[in-house]
Amino acid sequence: MSNMRIRVAFGLLAILALCVGLWSSTPPAASASHSSNPLPTSDNAPGVNELDTSKSEIRSVIERYNADRGSLSRSYPVESSPARQQRFKDFYTDWLALLGKLSFDTFSPEGKVDYVLFKNHLEHELQQLNLQTQALAEIAPLVPFAQTITELAEARRRMEPVDSPKVAALLNDLNKKIEAARRGVETGLRSEPGKLKKTVANRAATAVNGLRGTLRTWFGYYNGYDPLFTWWADEPYKAVDQSLGNYATFLTERVVGLRGGDAAPTMAAAGGGRGAGAPGGGAGAGAGGQRGGFGGGNFGGGAGGFGGGAGRTTNARAGDASDIIGDPIGREALMVELASEMIPYTPEELIAIGWKELAWCEAEMKKAAREMGFGDDWQKALEHVKNKYVEPGKQPQLIKDLALEAIEYVEKNNLVTVPPLARESWRMEMMTPERQLVSPFFLGGEVIQVSYPTNTMAHEQKMMSMRGNNPHFSRATVHHELIPGHHLQGFMTQRYKPYRGLFSTPFWGEGWALYWELLLWDRGFVKTPEDKMGFLFWRSHRCARIVFSLSFHMEKMTPQQCIDLLVQRVGHEVDNATAEVRRSFGGSYGPLYQAAYLLGGLQIYSLHKELVDSKKMTDLDFHDTILKENRIPIEMVRAILTKQKLTRDFKSSWKFYGPVTVQ
Repeated sequence: MSNMRIRVAFGLLAILALCVGLWSSTPPAASASHSSNPLPTSDNAPGVNELDTSKSEIRSVIERYNADRGSLSRSYPVESSPARQQRFKDFYTDWLALLGKLSFDTFSPEGKVDYVLFKNHLEHELQQLNLQTQALAEIAPLVPFAQTITELAEARRRMEPVDSPKVAALLNDLNKKIEAARRGVETGLRSEPGKLKKTVANRAATAVNGLRGTLRTWFGYYNGYDPLFTWWADEPYKAVDQSLGNYATFLTERVVGLRGGDAAPTMAAAGGGRGAGAPGGGAGAGAGGQRGGFGGGNFGGGAGGFGGGAGRTTNARAGDASDIIGDPIGREALMVELASEMIPYTPEELIAIGWKELAWCEAEMKKAAREMGFGDDWQKALEHVKNKYVEPGKQPQLIKDLALEAIEYVEKNNLVTVPPLARESWRMEMMTPERQLVSPFFLGGEVIQVSYPTNTMAHEQKMMSMRGNNPHFSRATVHHELIPGHHLQGFMTQRYKPYRGLFSTPFWGEGWALYWELLLWDRGFVKTPEDKMGFLFWRSHRCARIVFSLSFHMEKMTPQQCIDLLVQRVGHEVDNATAEVRRSFGGSYGPLYQAAYLLGGLQIYSLHKELVDSKKMTDLDFHDTILKENRIPIEMVRAILTKQKLTRDFKSSWKFYGPVTVQ
């Protein structure tokens, strides 16, 4: 460890010691006086017992880490940079060393949970850096000029003086390197057709577009502000910019096979964060592919990242799967992600769970079909349910009624506390036709976005949208998106232990919302066979997500096979199935995100049986406690609820589904 790193580590340790000392000391008189006068309680202010009273010994340590990581991320904006990779490796290593010096055995149960979570996070980030390095090495032969652009951006960031004649010559040479790289790929296509994988070429095309953006930012910093720079560099820069654009188009059209309108992968935001897309996603998620996943968005990143999630394109078309490329990460990377999520199952075991649950759903759909007079023909019964859509203009009222029904049900049955402000603050918007190409169903949170056709859509797309968002399908999803699902989650996680947003996971975020579908089914909330078909459709959908997402990342299923599974075994409309797969592999979601819905739901469901069915907790206490612990792996929720004794080196072993047989 360098002297500088030693000084940083001991400086952080000193800060921590001061914080712990302050926590353990007697509060000053002013504080005591203040606590004797609680905040006023009214319809507009919470009672004191409703406030976050977290006393974790390392809460401020995590908050400091979060702030430091954000500063470091902004200081090294080019994610493909070796300098950034090394800087973050040192950063995580130093924090991990600091964590090892803390007195774990003296911590409260809450502090021990945070310690385990923080250690798990740091170890995961270091593993992610190794996987990122491997991914970058795989495309390096296709972008041999990347380091030149990166060095220009980093020199500007260091505010080094620019040598304009030298820069002009460098840009001229850079243009030649880009053209040579394109010719090399073209020669390879003729001599060894099919050798270059489409997924790798697509990742490289995304990288080229990201580098083009990096260079554009670099040029804009000097252009016009430094007349000598502009005189020397203007024309060489324009040539390089055009060559980069041509090369990206060449890779996507000639190698990947995307058509003209799809030739330029879009630029995505950085990182994605653990559980990207979930409401209230968590602070400090922008330092790389943290939890948003290694598979997509990993080379994203602000002003100079490698660009957007691999496989996402600009002109998606309804029912057309040719633009879905994705970036499978492989079994090794999946195992890294599962360990970090505290899921002690292999990908093969999880796929087996998906198939088993899908078979259960199909058996139940046949039962509902018989109740409806269709015998065992569940597909025909499902078609009947789909055609019970409401007429245009009536969908918002339907959604409102279903939302209020769910709120009334959970309150009447004392299942979970719904704060008045949470009930008051949810809103509704209509989704654009363009957004519906990748999200054909609801999106939720504080604002529920309703997917329903507009007058601009073709007739077939209108019918598919209306059929896919019929009242019986919607009844199974409105409470998932609002209350007691995502809106209530987001409301509570903003108010309780928000520092734990760093550990945000879709197994908690999506798992909680899915869990309510399982619980409400058991409680008899679903009464008519048509509503049962709606609930079972969505449950089958989540089973299929486990199968197709993990199989895709292990390169055992193609995007088209994923679509076929959704159409044939779940009953999706073709366009909706295509949009679902496009969304899954477009780069905005991590590799475990789609599997996390049902698997996270099954984790909470198992925990409910362990604690509520056994009468150790009430439904209200169980659900309220989970919401106040924020978005952490469910195994840590279990440790909190069961008062499990944790060790410094805790590893997951909870088989929430029991033993699984892989065929």
